[in-house]
Amino acid sequence: MLRVGDLERSVNFYTEVLGMKLLRRQDYPEGRFTLAFVGFEDESAGACIELTHNWDTAHYELGNGYGHIALEVADVFEACDKIRSKGGTITREPGPMKHGTTILAFVKDPDGYAIELLGAKPR
Repeated sequence: MLRVGDLERSVNFYTEVLGMKLLRRQDYPEGRFTLAFVGFEDESAGACIELTHNWDTAHYELGNGYGHIALEVADVFEACDKIRSKGGTITREPGPMKHGTTILAFVKDPDGYAIELLGAKPR
């Protein structure tokens, strides 16, 4: 779960920039928050990310406990080109992992959360 300051901006990033789908969304007026779930496939078939928007909070400090979300992509270079063309921020250009051969890159979401893009391993 990620707490986000602007739900529409975050949903747009995860769906339009990263290519996920909005799987479900629910407002909780009495609690003054909204939950939105995004993922690449239905929750019964794969993982999803819960985006929580507390209506009275526009910004969060990321803290030092958060690392990153890792997403496997078919081609890291192509994924970065697409993300960049849609206004996304690449914080580490594609290239081999330090001390390894896996190709990876990092992207930042609108709230500053790091997302690692990992090249798909041969299966």
